[in-house]
Amino acid sequence: MGMASLRDVGVGMVGPEGVDPAARRVGQEGLLRGLVDRLLAAGGVQGRRLRDCGVGDGRDVGLAELGRLPTVGKRDLWDHYPYGLRAVDADDVVCVHGSSGTGGRPTLVPYTARDVEIWGEVVARALVGAGATSRSVVHNAYGYGLFTGGLGLHHGAMRLGATVVPMSGGMTERQVRLIRDLRPDVLACTPSYAIHLGEAMTGGNSLRVGLHGAEPWTDEMRGAIERLLGIRALDIYGLSEIIGPGVACESLDSEGMLNIAEDHFYPECVDGDGEPVPDGTPGELVFSTLTKTGMPLLRYRTGDVATLAPPTPNSPRTLRRMSKLLGRTDDMLVIRGVNVFPTEVEAVLLADPRVSPHYLVVEDRRVAKRAELRVAVEPRTPTDEAQLAAALVHALRERLGIGCDVRVFAAGSIPRTETGKAKRLARWTDGASPLPGLTWG
Repeated sequence: MGMASLRDVGVGMVGPEGVDPAARRVGQEGLLRGLVDRLLAAGGVQGRRLRDCGVGDGRDVGLAELGRLPTVGKRDLWDHYPYGLRAVDADDVVCVHGSSGTGGRPTLVPYTARDVEIWGEVVARALVGAGATSRSVVHNAYGYGLFTGGLGLHHGAMRLGATVVPMSGGMTERQVRLIRDLRPDVLACTPSYAIHLGEAMTGGNSLRVGLHGAEPWTDEMRGAIERLLGIRALDIYGLSEIIGPGVACESLDSEGMLNIAEDHFYPECVDGDGEPVPDGTPGELVFSTLTKTGMPLLRYRTGDVATLAPPTPNSPRTLRRMSKLLGRTDDMLVIRGVNVFPTEVEAVLLADPRVSPHYLVVEDRRVAKRAELRVAVEPRTPTDEAQLAAALVHALRERLGIGCDVRVFAAGSIPRTETGKAKRLARWTDGASPLPGLTWG
């Protein structure tokens, strides 16, 4: 869709989002075959795996056979660092993004000019779905750099023709000042930083909507953001391996789920054995980058857990949707045989109006054979701490089916972050408490 058609559509339909699903599937079939041909031509690990399972040409595959094709994961990116999965000549790479990865192991992703163009397109769609137009001012408090958040929103806002304020993270006092002075209507930042900004601001503001991602967050956290900032808080999802933010995003009419840009990123949802799960059943998200050229990925296992759903009924958008993230496969806690995601704990904590959005979930494995779940919270206002802790222990037992140790600490005890992702989960195997200076008894 051309730039002119994006500029003033408001919350309406952007062309590719409204394509008849049957027609879109025909296009996805063709793009999938093109992706397979690119991988075979590149001759890397993905091409070898395709040949090993009998695929020698893109015409050998279709969406119906996708489940029998090999997957790729973060380990493959680490094992072939830095550019082992690149599928184009070095001269075609215009930028590199990525993250430090688990345990500091880097994940780097090369982008071509076409990749950046697609990235800008899908983020522009996300902004339009949130009600932004070319007349919007987007206050972008995602970090700039290798992390895809800042530049991803920047590309999309410029593609839309909006004015972007490239604030990046941190310097909260200056952020508040610029929001006052420049009167943006759109805020882009992590949900944890939205909370931090909201606590730092007093009085009203010009913001109408926020796009918050890079961390799993719950509807209870959404409520806290909306109360503090007086905005509509929407979720945006992405990961650098696929493109960055814009893989999926809530719109004002998507009923709390995220529209997937499935004309570029084909979604699947699988169980622990890699078998597909029905819509509405939690599973690991798997994406194939149908149009990406720099580092195209076939069936990338994201580690993110969510559910899939059909398009919003009676909506002009005909895209499949995904739920907010329920957690990550590597963040799942196993406490006395019960599987627990940190987002489940957050949902219980923030459902109690006495609890502030600052908390820490601790998986205590100092006694390896008997893990304990410990939760540190802060009260929103002065309260009876013992009564609050007892109420939360009861609510968590009702939700999770296990007992937890809940402690209420004084305001400011739990570390905040002005940049990057908030740390809400700690695994404790030995040594000092994850909360410096605080003991659990």
